[in-house]
Amino acid sequence: MYNRREFIKQSALLGAATLLPAGLSATESFQSASSKKKPTQKPPAKQADTYTVNMSSIRAVPIPPRQISIPDVEGFKVLKGDFHIHTIYSDGDVRPEERVSDAVQNGLDVISITDHFECSPNIYQTERWNIDTHKDANYNIAYEEAKSTADEKKLLFVRGGEITKGMPPGHFNVLFTEDNNAIGAVITDWRKMMQVAADQGAFLLWNHPGWEAQIGNGAALRFTDVHEEIYKKGLMHGIEIFNWEEQYPIVSDWCNERDLALFANSDIHPTELEAYGIQSTLRPITLVLAKERSLASVKEALFAKRTIAWANGLIWGRDPWLPALFKASVVSKTITPGVLELTNTSSLPISVTIGGTVIELPKDIRRQVYRADGVTKITVANWLIGMNKPLEVDIK
Repeated sequence: MYNRREFIKQSALLGAATLLPAGLSATESFQSASSKKKPTQKPPAKQADTYTVNMSSIRAVPIPPRQISIPDVEGFKVLKGDFHIHTIYSDGDVRPEERVSDAVQNGLDVISITDHFECSPNIYQTERWNIDTHKDANYNIAYEEAKSTADEKKLLFVRGGEITKGMPPGHFNVLFTEDNNAIGAVITDWRKMMQVAADQGAFLLWNHPGWEAQIGNGAALRFTDVHEEIYKKGLMHGIEIFNWEEQYPIVSDWCNERDLALFANSDIHPTELEAYGIQSTLRPITLVLAKERSLASVKEALFAKRTIAWANGLIWGRDPWLPALFKASVVSKTITPGVLELTNTSSLPISVTIGGTVIELPKDIRRQVYRADGVTKITVANWLIGMNKPLEVDIK
């Protein structure tokens, strides 16, 4: 006998059975309905929380290396160099490899990193000129770190350093050294340092002779007895006439009188961008007239004094190489009597004076100029062959 709850349950099942297809029980119908899938619906799209946007348009446009075109001079190749450069291994701001890249970007063929022997505050974090902290230093480190990069970029790379203590005689670069550590081993005696470098076959260069911090404020720029001693011992082979942003015209006469090589060097400490900007045409460059593009030829040319200094739109050189460079760079042609055509085939800045008129000669732009009666020479206003002595070229 059913109780009330069982009666209601059985009645409900019997009522539902009358509506089912034949052969399907109420229980089976319930199970089938509960398991039937609802129509498939796509889930709402997930909101992206990151975006990738192509911003390639903001990239810097690559700047090709500066092209400096200078014709050969009497069979010599004109190489562009900077023989006074600093890195983090003395008091510079840039790593050695970056100096190599900057040189290539500036169109240079040869450089020398010349870090101070006696000054490495960036490395030792000590007093700037405390040479006692340098006894165990590796003075070849800048050269060693940058050599492979220089080789990869096909830049001629000269081992060098700067002897700094001792005023007078001031600072001297030693170029083409074999082992800077041997020079650093006698760091307390600048005379011994110079001699060790010379014994290695190094080229010795007197740096920034007019720098006020070196000679004293208001002191005259002069070739002292100490410099004369160094020169007579064969320990001075060249002098900077340009350094950083300074020029010392009297150096031209010193080099003429003593058969020394002229240099225009940057002595760069900050980045290239901070110092000169991008590919500055005013940046100091030493032109080297070399037999071929090799380190051996550069060294031979320096000792043979075949150098020309170029900076700030001025060019300083000695006879016979400065006149020979002009002859190679400028093509002259007489058009008619009294009219001369001049073409500058080089990247060098050239300003000529004829009959009192100054004429600029941009590269590869022909200029016809009037030659006044009786004028037999062209004066090259911005090319100097001595102090207050611009180069003069015969008109043929």
